Amino acid sequence: MAKTILYSHPVCADHDPGARHPESGARLQAIEDAFAAESFESLERREAPLGEPEMLAWAHDEALVDAILTNVPAEGHVAIDADTVMSPASGEAARRAAGAVAAAVDAVLGGEADNAFCAVRPPGHHAEPRRPMGFCLFNNVVIGAERARRAHGLTRVAVVDFDVHHGNGTQAAFEKDGDLFFGSTHQWPLYPGTGAASETGVGNVVNAPLSSGTGSAGFRDAMESRLLPALHTFRPELILISAGFDAHRDDPLANLELVEEDYAWITEQLARLAGEHCAGRVVSTLEGGYNLKALAASATAHVETLMAAG
Repeated sequence: MAKTILYSHPVCADHDPGARHPESGARLQAIEDAFAAESFESLERREAPLGEPEMLAWAHDEALVDAILTNVPAEGHVAIDADTVMSPASGEAARRAAGAVAAAVDAVLGGEADNAFCAVRPPGHHAEPRRPMGFCLFNNVVIGAERARRAHGLTRVAVVDFDVHHGNGTQAAFEKDGDLFFGSTHQWPLYPGTGAASETGVGNVVNAPLSSGTGSAGFRDAMESRLLPALHTFRPELILISAGFDAHRDDPLANLELVEEDYAWITEQLARLAGEHCAGRVVSTLEGGYNLKALAASATAHVETLMAAG
């Protein structure tokens, strides 16, 4: 059994993009309720620390970081775009989300745990170096990758993204750096419109776009035939996961038709590959997932598999 740490913080549930917005604080409550089950008794829980602005600037222009943090409203809402909205708790929540991933990287690379899961929001994988978008303010997984390189001296860091939407922000941050790997399965065509198979960076980006209705067999084939072999060839020293659960068949925002068993399967594959290349070191962070029941079941499958790794 692996030693797994869960990072979260109550303020992450207080980030409020507005009534009827699918990316709500109820998402974290659903996960927290699911993790109250007896099977998670051995899961160590830690409070997400506050990420410093300097850390956010590892992934974003300093001017952008400053603009976001200084425009957090004292009351009400501030819309960055039609989908990306801030409330009074958004600044701290975003800093806690980034801080969680950095702390998880520290814990895993420091030998305190084999792997970790960050139950945080706002999500991050759409946030580009110069533009917040798609519900995302700061790119948490990119900040985690930079933490591994800057604080721990790692060279080869990989991100695998199985959210139903392409992680355009992560790709934008990685695509010119051959020491970083980005692999993504996602529905195509769909928001944000990036992620064609022809987008390969400097040979370090693998996109496997999937048609609406693809289902389990197509998803697993894309992983086994394209993404996992490329990740194996890359030989990562750490694997980060953008764990979006909105490819589930019950999710309202897309139509890939996956089930929670698919999330257990891909988690097992990634944990096995991590065991071969990087002593099992995996850090996962929450991205999408908007049907609360499906989100809870999928996160359960994912984290139980992390806990059973090794």
